[in-house]
Amino acid sequence: MTRILILTLMLSFLGFGKGKAQEKKSTEKQKGIIGRYYENDSPVIMKFVNELPNENTIKKLPFLTVVSWKYEGTKNNGMPPKEINERMIILEEALETSMNETDIFTHAYSRTGNNLKELVYYTTKQDDFMTMLNRTLEKHDVYPIEINFYEDKEWTDFQKVLNDFKNK
Repeated sequence: MTRILILTLMLSFLGFGKGKAQEKKSTEKQKGIIGRYYENDSPVIMKFVNELPNENTIKKLPFLTVVSWKYEGTKNNGMPPKEINERMIILEEALETSMNETDIFTHAYSRTGNNLKELVYYTTKQDDFMTMLNRTLEKHDVYPIEINFYEDKEWTDFQKVLNDFKNK
């Protein structure tokens, strides 16, 4: 898979993408990135906080958790159609609300494009994440998502994202 980085925009938001597991004790604003690259000639938008968490957080959350939603975006340059995007936003907001209420997982990055939305988190254990997810979504309509877990004790997947967007 060839990635060509096109645009990186620095933004400062309080709490941009960080949950309770990564709360800062200071009033320092956290830096977020919204970036774009191309994959198979389709734009892919990435959203993430531009820094690794502290070592305690990394040790506590060793499982990379990928929530994937495949969609048909051929008519929209690989991006989701409006109706699907609206449902994706509802899912993402529900997960963000849960993330702010628990310390069992935290957001790493999100990607949208080339007919795929991925919400990527780090979590304590697979069972804990699934219990939280089922509780969070119990009153929602069913989402066409797939969830995969990978052991990533060093957060190498997220470090690769940071390196891909560094100084671009």
